[in-house]
Amino acid sequence: MPLQDLSLQGAKRTHKRRAKGDGPDMECTPTELVLQRPPTELVLQRPPTELVLQRPPTELVLQRSPTELVLQRPPTELVLQRHPTELVLQRSPPLKHQRLSSKGKENHEFVLARRSRRKRPSPSELSWDRLPDELLLRILFYVPLQDLLRTATVCQRWRRLALDESLWHSVDLEGLTHMGPALQQVLKTGVRLLRCPRSFVEELQLTGPLQVVVMDLSSSIIPTSSLESLIGHCRQLQYLSLEGLQLSDTITSSLSQNTDLLQLNLSGCSGFSAPALAALLQSCCSIEQLNVAWCDFNNDHVKSVVGAVSAGVTHLNLSGYRENLTLDDVKLLVSRCPRLQTLDLSDSTLLMADSLPVLRQLKDLLHLSLSRCYHIHLAALTDLDQTLPVLSLLDVFGIVSGSHLSSLKKEMPRVSINARPFSSVARPSPACRPGAGFLWNRKCRLRFQQ
Repeated sequence: MPLQDLSLQGAKRTHKRRAKGDGPDMECTPTELVLQRPPTELVLQRPPTELVLQRPPTELVLQRSPTELVLQRPPTELVLQRHPTELVLQRSPPLKHQRLSSKGKENHEFVLARRSRRKRPSPSELSWDRLPDELLLRILFYVPLQDLLRTATVCQRWRRLALDESLWHSVDLEGLTHMGPALQQVLKTGVRLLRCPRSFVEELQLTGPLQVVVMDLSSSIIPTSSLESLIGHCRQLQYLSLEGLQLSDTITSSLSQNTDLLQLNLSGCSGFSAPALAALLQSCCSIEQLNVAWCDFNNDHVKSVVGAVSAGVTHLNLSGYRENLTLDDVKLLVSRCPRLQTLDLSDSTLLMADSLPVLRQLKDLLHLSLSRCYHIHLAALTDLDQTLPVLSLLDVFGIVSGSHLSSLKKEMPRVSINARPFSSVARPSPACRPGAGFLWNRKCRLRFQQ
């Protein structure tokens, strides 16, 4: 039967019952009640079981007992409502402490954090961390300068090892420009052999004594104030070359405190007085080789040299003093320094043939240079092999040349003539290999490669 016909029949029956005064729901089926009554009456009159079936989930949750809620809720809600102590006991490993990682958040939840265990290397595996310092220092000994500086940036331990003074014993910074900060860092490592000729040095700010024993600053560009600070912190110098630099009386005074000085090269220097030079030579009485050629000297400077130089000097270069070196100066020098083996008096125009017999007192003289001493004639030179019995080298550039040189060699067969055009007295590098990186017959281990 169609649904509309059923609805009409039900409505007729209801009308008849109300007319008779009977109750509204006594004989009607549930379906008829649903169709006839409004929603509000249905909700109020139906039993609780039917209401529960029709209500939404939110109302069910609010009215159900805690036991039913626990059974129906998902596991995530159960975990959030449990006590934190239960969670720690269930999830954390033994002997581990919990850490609160919800710092700065509104909901303070406990989150377990476990440290990652570092894998222990097996005895057969090699690790840099397991190597002792002595072995690492031996490995770093063969690392070049640039790589050694990079090694110092790895970690604190490697920085300490990379800057160990045993690795920085000798350093070559030849030709380095703007080397003020680099030089300061190198000096702090306790370097003992420092070679930096033809370099450009800015201002230096040094503190504490330096351990430099051998130093070459030849032909460098360095302010006088920086050089004063550098020399002023040195007390152990034995080999020093300041060729071509501008000095001062303060520098020479600081040099006089290095009493163990053995070789000093001041050729081409200027800016210091004759008394300061004399005080320097008197304090450094152990000097064996001295080069003061072509300095900005007057006659007082020359007299300070010949009158104050150490009596034990064996190599002396006193060339370049055209009218300032006299025969009396030569006599005083020979009488005070009888152990001379190398003597360079080149470019002394006042010396004549009468100065050669004075040199007879030098029994150990091996090398004599009289280049450009134009007042010494050829006949006086031929007797030198008799005057100086152990003489083996003679330089007479500018005096003898051409056929006269050949005849002189025949007259003196055991003497090598004009074999060394450059003087090597107190110079750090050999005259034959000026750029080979040698420092008084020593090779620097660390060398800056441009």
